[in-house]
Amino acid sequence: MARFSRRLPALLLAFFFSWMVLPSAFAAQPQMVSVAVKTLNMRTAPSQRAEAHWTVSRGYPLRVIGRKGDWLRVTDFENDKAWVFRSMTSKTPHHVVKAKTAQLRRAPGARSPVVKKAVYGDVLRTLERRGDWVKVRHEGGTTGWVLKRSLWGW
Repeated sequence: MARFSRRLPALLLAFFFSWMVLPSAFAAQPQMVSVAVKTLNMRTAPSQRAEAHWTVSRGYPLRVIGRKGDWLRVTDFENDKAWVFRSMTSKTPHHVVKAKTAQLRRAPGARSPVVKKAVYGDVLRTLERRGDWVKVRHEGGTTGWVLKRSLWGW
């Protein structure tokens, strides 16, 4: 009994950590989706009758910030918010260029040759991640490595 009573504070601390801290760490990770259709209407409310403020194209990444039935409340890299129908999204990872320009390089590293330049708002298919670098494919087919800080998405 004495051994158990000495371990009790450690057991209680471990239980508290797993109950309070771990779920919040997982909850803190935002869910991302990307546009799965050619053009998607970004609506003001979760309804097909709601006004569409703007549209986005296939691959455009979105962060899910809420749900209502089959609708997702999302935000984009400019922090604009809208509603989209869930079945028109996918889990295929994409990034969007948030910098004025982003250089796609042959390999991950600032000294690697530039193979293409992407500009603000370009959507890039995410292929791989390595440290501060993300391997992407531009819509024209060119693949290359881009500094993560130039991008938004997953």
